[in-house]
Amino acid sequence: MLLYLHVPFCRSKCGYCAFHSQVPDENAMQVYLDALMRDIALWGDRLGNAPVETIFFGGGTPSMLPSKAIDTILNRIAKTFAIGNGAEISMEANPESAARGTFLHDVRSSGINRLSLGIQSLNRNLLHTLGRPHSAKQAIAAIELARKSGFGNINIDFIWGLPEQRIKHWLEELKQIVKLGPDHISCYSLTIEENTPFEVAYDDGKLDLPSDDDQGKMFLYGSDFLELQGYSHYEISNFARMGFQCRHNLGYWEGADYLGLGPSAVSTINSKRWANTKVLETYAEQAANGQLGTNAETLTPHERMQELIMLRLRTARGLRLTAYKELTGRSFMEDFRPMITTLHQHHLVKIRNGYLNLTKRGMLVSNTIIENLFEAMDRL
Repeated sequence: MLLYLHVPFCRSKCGYCAFHSQVPDENAMQVYLDALMRDIALWGDRLGNAPVETIFFGGGTPSMLPSKAIDTILNRIAKTFAIGNGAEISMEANPESAARGTFLHDVRSSGINRLSLGIQSLNRNLLHTLGRPHSAKQAIAAIELARKSGFGNINIDFIWGLPEQRIKHWLEELKQIVKLGPDHISCYSLTIEENTPFEVAYDDGKLDLPSDDDQGKMFLYGSDFLELQGYSHYEISNFARMGFQCRHNLGYWEGADYLGLGPSAVSTINSKRWANTKVLETYAEQAANGQLGTNAETLTPHERMQELIMLRLRTARGLRLTAYKELTGRSFMEDFRPMITTLHQHHLVKIRNGYLNLTKRGMLVSNTIIENLFEAMDRL
C-alpha cells in the first residue's frame, strides 16, 4: 500500500496552482496535526497492521510543518502500519522553508529519505511571474544544503511553457538544472487551471504563452537533452537517473492501492474510493467523530479499465495488453485495432513485447489519445 499525507498549508497561493491549500496560523496547524493523528488511528483500526511500501508528504508545502511534527507523524505511522524495510519516504519542500535552521537535517534523521524541491524555475523574471517566494540563489543553496544534510535522493520540480519563456530559455535552464546534479527531475508543462489568477489573466489576453509548436519543441528537445545526460524519460513528466525512479508515483501509475490522509486526500483500496473534504475544520470534525473520508464509491470494471489506460499510458513502459483482457475478458487489439493502426501510422504509439506505449510525439497529445480511447470504450 502507498501512503499519502496532504499538508494543506502554503505561505501564499501561487497564481497557477489549483491544489487545495491555505495560509496557516498556529491554531490551524495544531487543528491539522490533531486531526491527522486521529485519521491515522482510524485507518489503523480499519486496515490493521497493513504493509506500507512508500510514504509521501505532499501539499501544499509540507516543509512548513515543524520538523518535530514530521517526526511525530512518522512515529505514529510506524506504530500503526508495517513500514517496509527500505521504504521510500518522500517529502515535498520549497527552498525558502526547507533551508531554515536545521530543518533538513532533522527530517532526514526522522526518516525522510527522498526530498522533492519545488524550484519551478531558475529565471528571476519567471519566478516573479509564477509568484514563487524564493530566488534562484536560494534554490541552489537548498539543493546544496539537502546534500549536506544527508539526502541521497533529490528531485527538483520544474515548469515549462511559461509566459514569455522561449525555447532557448528553457534549454538554458535545463543545462543549469543538470549541473545541480539532481537524481530525479520532474518537468511539468504549465496548465491553465480553472479558478486561478492565471486563468483570469489568460482569458484577458495578458499571458504571452509559447505557441503550441514551440511548446512541442520544448518537450521534445528537453527530453532528448536529459536522456543524453543520463536521465531516463520513464513517464511523461518525469526523468530519473538509474535506480531513482519515484516508487510512490510508479505505484499510482501501476494501479497500487493507496491511502490518502489529510484534507482533500483521496484513497483507493480494493477498488473502493474515498475522498476527504477540503475544509480543514470539517476534516477535523469528521476525524473526531470517527468518520473515514466521504463520497465513498466502488469503481466499476469500466472505470477501472479507464484508469488503467490513462495511468499506464503515461509511463514509458506503457499498457500491458493482457491487463485489458484480465479486466474485460476481451482483446484490446480486437476492440481498438482501427484506432491503434492509425495512431501507429502517425508514429504516435508503438506495440512491442505485449505492451502499448506512446512515442514522445504521442506523449505530446496523450490527453487526446486517451480521450479517444475512452470514447471508443463507451461505444463497445
